[in-house]
Amino acid sequence: MPAELSAPASGRRTPTVIRVLVLATFVVILNETIMINAIPRLMDDLAVTERAAQWVSTAFMLTMAAVIPTTGWFLQRVSTRQAYAVAMGVFLAGTALSAVAPSFAVLLLGRIIQAGGTAVMMPLLMTTLMTVVPEQDRGRVMGNVTLAISVAPALGPVVSGLVLQIGSWRWLFVLVLPITGVVTWLGLRRLENIGEPQAGAIDSASVVLAALGFGGLVFGLSRFESSNLTSPALIVAAGSALIAAFVFRQLRMQRTGTPLLDLRVLRSGTYSKALVLMSIAFMAMLGSMILLPLYLQNLRGLSPLQTGLLVMPGGLAMGLLGPTVGRVFDRFGGRLLVIPGSIGIAASLAGFTQISMTMPYWQLIALHMLLMVSLAATFTPVFTLGLGALPQHLYSHGSSMLGTLQQVAAAFGTALVVTVMSARSTELVADGTDPVTAHLDGMRLAFVVSAALALIVIAMAVLLPSRAAAPEAAGEPETVAPELVKG
Repeated sequence: MPAELSAPASGRRTPTVIRVLVLATFVVILNETIMINAIPRLMDDLAVTERAAQWVSTAFMLTMAAVIPTTGWFLQRVSTRQAYAVAMGVFLAGTALSAVAPSFAVLLLGRIIQAGGTAVMMPLLMTTLMTVVPEQDRGRVMGNVTLAISVAPALGPVVSGLVLQIGSWRWLFVLVLPITGVVTWLGLRRLENIGEPQAGAIDSASVVLAALGFGGLVFGLSRFESSNLTSPALIVAAGSALIAAFVFRQLRMQRTGTPLLDLRVLRSGTYSKALVLMSIAFMAMLGSMILLPLYLQNLRGLSPLQTGLLVMPGGLAMGLLGPTVGRVFDRFGGRLLVIPGSIGIAASLAGFTQISMTMPYWQLIALHMLLMVSLAATFTPVFTLGLGALPQHLYSHGSSMLGTLQQVAAAFGTALVVTVMSARSTELVADGTDPVTAHLDGMRLAFVVSAALALIVIAMAVLLPSRAAAPEAAGEPETVAPELVKG
């Protein structure tokens, strides 16, 4: 075992490697939401339809879903510095291409390349954190990570709104480019390798099955609408079948010890419960993140910048609370945070079912802040409990599976609430209800669905332990493979 792994970082200071990775992750996640307000500009400047313009976000999500399943294998085969250099180099290339894109097709290609780099960063950050930070400090450090990854998406729409007030959409990439370059240079100067790369060839069939399966599933889910259910359902079914084939192949390959995504992570009951909780919480969260801007802009008449400013306090509260949540977790364990947090998620979503054309904005801000604070109290402990229940050699695979299911959950949550909202509003309009009232009623029903999903989050939270039990056979990956294959 390398020296870095046998003696994890101690003390109260966050290791330099984590600080660098958090900074890089902040930049790439900020970029993920920065295009939300740019859709109308793209439609005018590049002469594309709204549906086509939405692909700058859809393609990003599809690429993430297709690439993340491979990152567990990738992170075990390269050094920390190599993984960082690849991720940030790819992201830089995609950003530069997007900034100078002469057509929509080239912009789309740039976004896909960006997503390829982004897909590596979160698993790299989580895997490194779990490796170098001792168990008694993980909550605190994970809380600092939460600050970065929560504030970034909250700031994205606000930053893009400000930039678009004074300049072209291209500046969204031009401004990110030098920041990314500095962060990349700083990381390559300060990063040290953690652990030793392992040998092993990649299984091409698994890569193809993962890309087509998870990518197809997310694509199908993103195409659902009340007027078109058949073709998206067929795409989802095909994607699900390919995922089933992928799972079967991984189980078979575990006998040789070189699966692309090691499914032995699911042998941990704590990790599996955390996985379910995080996925369903993401469904509820992303559903609300789609509905709230639609309500504020389409029904209440706010501008994109005003909408971003209204939801920013919740995102900032979520991020700023992260370190405190981490310290509480280190001292008292997870249940003290996760159970109240899950109840707060359900309560806030239930509150959103009462939206109206006259609801005061302070009530909307309060409900959104309750949702974000509750998510902060839930996500940090659940991340730490879930990954902490795994043996060290499965950290990268556990992080990759979590990231993959988050993308699927985000697509599913979005498809679910949009389909429910559209179906309800269409039905009411057909019955003679005025469009505004019908749209509002459809949104209320969609929030009811999100609140119902949150009840499952509460159930999972009750089942989670306060502390993760010590993983078995942490240093012997080959000893657990036959058990899962037989099971």
